[in-house]
Amino acid sequence: MKKRSLCISAGAALAVAAALAGCGKTYYFDGRVLPPSGLVNRVVVAIQNPGALAKGSLEILDAYYDIRSGYTGTPATYSVAGYGGALPVTIQNMPEEQFGAIYGAGDGSFTLADYATEKTTGTVSGLNGLSSSIFITRNKLWVFAASQASHVLTIINEAASSSTALSLPNVYRVSVNPGGSVALAFAQNSNYAYYPRQLTAAQSTSYSGGPTTWPKAAVDCEPMNAPAWCLFQMQSPDSVDSTGNYYGAPLVFDRPVKAVFSGDGSTAYILNCGPECGGNNSSVSIVPLAPMIFLEGQQSGLLPCNLPANGPCPNSNAAPMVNISVPGGSSNALVDSSTMYVVGQARPEGQTLFGGNLTVVNLTTNTAGAAVPISDGTPGATSRMLEADDNTLWIGMTGCTTGVRYATNPASGYGCLTMYNTSTNQVVLLEPYIGDATGIAAVTGLHKIYTAEGGQVYIYSTVDGSSINNEYVTVTGTASDVAYMDATSDADNTVY
Repeated sequence: MKKRSLCISAGAALAVAAALAGCGKTYYFDGRVLPPSGLVNRVVVAIQNPGALAKGSLEILDAYYDIRSGYTGTPATYSVAGYGGALPVTIQNMPEEQFGAIYGAGDGSFTLADYATEKTTGTVSGLNGLSSSIFITRNKLWVFAASQASHVLTIINEAASSSTALSLPNVYRVSVNPGGSVALAFAQNSNYAYYPRQLTAAQSTSYSGGPTTWPKAAVDCEPMNAPAWCLFQMQSPDSVDSTGNYYGAPLVFDRPVKAVFSGDGSTAYILNCGPECGGNNSSVSIVPLAPMIFLEGQQSGLLPCNLPANGPCPNSNAAPMVNISVPGGSSNALVDSSTMYVVGQARPEGQTLFGGNLTVVNLTTNTAGAAVPISDGTPGATSRMLEADDNTLWIGMTGCTTGVRYATNPASGYGCLTMYNTSTNQVVLLEPYIGDATGIAAVTGLHKIYTAEGGQVYIYSTVDGSSINNEYVTVTGTASDVAYMDATSDADNTVY
């Protein structure tokens, strides 16, 4: 009976689509062109090893009817054509710009997928080995990649087809603000943070004599004989040198792992992982980004202090950053206006293992609330966070059976996915264990989310957290990530 109803509904939708096409309309909202599949609620799934002879694939699911095929069974599946990366692990979802960027951990490929045509448009060249963290800006002009194995931060200028590798031992994470004007790099087991800056022609000439001619805060400038970029350590803006670079005492963090940003992209909230990453105290550091803008054309605010157009000089008496203590752990976060939801791991009193926590931080008063227990996870690992319909926040963890909850109560059945209500500030439920939660896609407007858990695709209602039948969306191979291609906002993205 369910199948018959599905076919009738799908048939009606097809008739409506045909009628619209007959009226000359080939777009569905916000000027977006109706894609070749004809689907308007698409979830793309990154699948590893979909077949014996295949590397990876990007399968498209109909998230309105929760099926993988056409309503008549034809075609049997939809996919993004042309993808051939090995072991795809993440999808950087940019629905406003109608593209996605898929990283393949098996071959180091970074592939761009055009959502309008449902085809790949090529791979990014110039990367240095496998990337432990990688992002592309919304305008597709810049790619930033951290390669922990190669110990370099790579900057790719797509417009100029150039690639620059800046040396930073153990660099393993990179964060980019929404406007794509600031990139921050973090090294494992370090208490410092770094940022790249593109140099002016005059600076390139001035710094061409090697490290002794570099600015005080520079850790590497490349290429050596005529540097185009320098990588700077974040320092307090106590002074400014003759070429406009701030320098002072190094900003000391506590095992920083990531930065999330204010809505206007002008402020970074740096997450100090603390104890779960081998440090001392977990917290959030609030840092203004003006000195770290990487494009030389946007550096007018960094002119030497002796130029009257520059305005006030750096104030040595001003606090360079504000720290907010987050005892529950701080390894991932999501900013919603003046509220920040911080996720991390902390040891409960008397325990040696870590337990997962969510802490709500008020960015108006810079105060943190009490930690709320959620799914456990691997300390310091990248979790997934996403807001969805019905005032819900969903948090996905990996390694949730290695935490204190499973160790003290293995029969609890608690898994790696948490549903949190942002209106009541309460955990609604912890989903049963079915494997690591490696991807979340909020199908906004339809009151559901899609997840990649334990290598398979699952669906949940945002109304009450109940499971929705996933029989017709299961995939062949290992599902590693999911993304809602037709979301209204780039905020529908669990890894950016």
